Amino acid sequence: MSPIGSFAARTATRRGFPREYPDRPYFGVSLAVFQSGRVLLARRTRPPFAGAFSLPGGLVEAGETMESAALRELREEVEIDARIVAFNQCIELIGRDGAGKIRHHFVIASFAGEWIAGEAKPGPEASETVWAEPSSLAALGCTPNIAAVVEAAEALLNARLRAHFP
Repeated sequence: MSPIGSFAARTATRRGFPREYPDRPYFGVSLAVFQSGRVLLARRTRPPFAGAFSLPGGLVEAGETMESAALRELREEVEIDARIVAFNQCIELIGRDGAGKIRHHFVIASFAGEWIAGEAKPGPEASETVWAEPSSLAALGCTPNIAAVVEAAEALLNARLRAHFP
């Protein structure tokens, strides 16, 4: 069995969610897409954080750039197209179980973007989509740290607008 196949077999056989108790972090992307001052959120159907609203995103596939992965995940999860404006920040999500063992570890490259086309509809990894005011995120039941990520993404977009339209 190849090393990749061996790793896939090990992770697929762990309890419940196949990405629990990883040997190393998973590398993912997210995209804060804005339209008319609102940010697009998708309610997650899978762990971790199933049922919480989050930015569309997912894992980067081998040979795929971070930007391409973010745009692919956006189309898969919510069926819209966007333009990436800027890299936002890296986020680490590390969760431990009751015994202190690392249950999940994700490193996520987050981007800021603008809506181009499409009507947001939930795909297989989202049960609901919503265009939300950034100030309302705390009341929606979102994934950890999302308010800070959205605030930073919005600041990047606003800085770009001010640079182009002083």
